[in-house]
Formats: sequence, structure tokens, C-alpha cells
Amino acid sequence: MPTPKLEIVVVTPFQQNCQILWDEESKRGVVVDPGGDVPKILDRVRANGVTIEAILLTHGHLDHAGGAAELRDALPTLPDGSHVPVIGPDRRDAFLLTGISKQAAEYGLPAMHDVTPDRYLEEGDALNYAGCRLEVLHVPGHTPGHIVFIDEARRFGLVGDTLFKGSVGRTDFPYCDGARLLADVKSKLLTLGDDMAIVPGHGPGSTIGEERRTNPFLVR
Repeated sequence: MPTPKLEIVVVTPFQQNCQILWDEESKRGVVVDPGGDVPKILDRVRANGVTIEAILLTHGHLDHAGGAAELRDALPTLPDGSHVPVIGPDRRDAFLLTGISKQAAEYGLPAMHDVTPDRYLEEGDALNYAGCRLEVLHVPGHTPGHIVFIDEARRFGLVGDTLFKGSVGRTDFPYCDGARLLADVKSKLLTLGDDMAIVPGHGPGSTIGEERRTNPFLVR
């Protein structure tokens, strides 16, 4: 089974893990959560010789989606002449995606723009990109429409701001639900198997097993 390539590009003052995922043989892939610093992302896409076929979003926060519109407009069009689609998150994050520019201005980050996805996702959907089958799970709590992308066969998950090494996503915004986040992390992520690697939206990677054993939010 071919092993996809994954490069993390840390972007913006939020130190967010934008991910470039691609198939080394075909050089086709996706960008996941382009939070900003689009020229930096494009430099790495070009350095790796990757043709981007989609932009995937785990949730609607500006530090994950603030560069999606700019990146879409900067990438070459697809063979049929259409733009590279923005896919995800769940529709329940639409209000966040349409408020990016306003919130960015409040942070002094005017280069970030609102974005309307070409397709929203729901739990049970699956995407085939970069030689991977990425299954969609809805894991709300940090935001109402937060999703994660799981490749069961290759044993990795792109989990956004749901689960971190030693922590979980923040839940202090008015629309957050801390109890729901913990419940869904336990029922949907911890059940994936201890060998499942996770790539979070910030900070270092981990595994489900390590977080099950050591994450203070999960073992207490």
C-alpha cells in the first residue's frame, strides 16, 4: 500500500499546522486547513511538485480557514477549468466562515477572507484524495461543525482542534460545548485504536494510545 507524504507548514501567529498531503507517485494532493501565510504554503506546494486537487477544512475558525479563499484563487485551475474546490467543514460552521474577515480585522490580520465552501461535509462522507480514503467524523464541541479526516487503512487522522498532545480543543466560546467535545473524543476518536497517529491543528503529533494513557483531560 503506497504511503502518502505529509508536510506540516506552521502558519500565522496562531502557529497553526496547515497540512499538505499528497501521493508521491502521482504528485496529486490536498491542502488541509490553510489558516494564512498563503505564499509560504504555495512555496512548499511548489517545492514538492504537488498538484493540489482540493482544499479541506476541519472547522471554520480563522486560524484554520483564513487563507482558504486566497489559496483557492492562487492555485492553478483544474483540467476542466474550474477552481480547486474548498471542501468542509460541516454546515454548522458556516457562520464562522462568513465572519473570518471581521474577526481577522479585530486581531490585526486583514489578509484573511471569508470563504464559502463548494461542498459541506457530514459524518459518514468519505473523500478520495492523495491516494487515501479520508473518512469524515463529526466531532463538535470546539465548534458546532468541526469534522476530522480519518484514514483507517494507513492509520492516521487529521483531527484539527479536537485532540492535541496532552490537551483538547478550547471550549470557552459561546457556541462551544465542552461536555460534547469530551464525549465525542472518547466515543469517536479513542475507539480508533491505540496505533492511530493523529495530526492536530497545533503543536506536535501523537497517537491515540499515548493520549488515552497520558492526556489529563481523558484520564481523569
